[in-house]
Amino acid sequence: MKKLLFVLCFYFLAFTSFSQSTQKPVLTAKSLVEAASKKSSVDESISYLKKNVASLSKNAEKRAVYAFLAAILEQQGSYAEAQKTYAEAASIQGSAENVLSGVPNKNSEELVVDAVRCALCAGDYASAQSYLNSAVRSSKNEKITAYVKLYEQWSALCKAKNEGETKESVALLRTYATLDSMKAVRPSVLLTLWHLTGEGQFSESLKKNYPKSMETAIVTGEIQTLPTPFWYFVPRNGVDLPEIKNEGELANIVTTPSPISEKVVRQQLGLFREESNAKALAERVKAKGFASEITTEVRPSGTKYYIVVVKENSKGTIGDELRNAGFECYPVFE
Repeated sequence: MKKLLFVLCFYFLAFTSFSQSTQKPVLTAKSLVEAASKKSSVDESISYLKKNVASLSKNAEKRAVYAFLAAILEQQGSYAEAQKTYAEAASIQGSAENVLSGVPNKNSEELVVDAVRCALCAGDYASAQSYLNSAVRSSKNEKITAYVKLYEQWSALCKAKNEGETKESVALLRTYATLDSMKAVRPSVLLTLWHLTGEGQFSESLKKNYPKSMETAIVTGEIQTLPTPFWYFVPRNGVDLPEIKNEGELANIVTTPSPISEKVVRQQLGLFREESNAKALAERVKAKGFASEITTEVRPSGTKYYIVVVKENSKGTIGDELRNAGFECYPVFE
């Protein structure tokens, strides 16, 4: 009897040990991101994260990875997908636990604001307005409120059909530039005003008060804005603006028109870090009958980008032709 008991115990222990040794390790946000970072390309990393994020068991883990994935998609210029991914992250109820070291832990309101920004960059103004009309509008967080007010005006500007329709937004942005409650977004407000009006006071304010900001790097020409609908399609320059007075800080501002003659020289279809991805897109474009080219650009950070472009034709119709063929593109001005 003792011998039988010993044999049964032996088999039980052996089976338990075997089960433990073959059991898959628990998937965590950290292990998922680490595995994704070892992939040979950004596209492979993105695909890996998409495939496995749903397997995470904890909401806080899922939320963190969705937010991380959305940030990568936004950096890649995949704004429509980034918008949906930020919104997905925001919809997940999770703890405030920071499960990814080195990655900002954002709450739902911050993620919704991120979704608004990406929706505007994608030209999806309806979704942007829908997000803005959600609970973030009544946020008690001053920083969130500042972003909501800024993006509200960005959304309005995106709908403007001519310079006259930008006046109300420009007037509000001028006031926002003076308010302490808008301090969190002041560089963006100043950049928007400079972009719309061409007035040197806004670029000078950026250079003086925010010398190391991305916005200052844009006005000094060190970096360029990505070719998103907002920066290219909003009417700007030479706007006859009303006089705004706010505690004397912006009293008697005189608008100095600075008309700029801009000409579309080519249409940009994609910007990639991996040359192979640029080549693949260029081949697809060529297969549709367009003379695509690949140009390169090295940013101040040292990162080299490969850009797929098609030169504008004499009729100025290449953009429409590309979009009719199923390609998203943005004009590049001379």
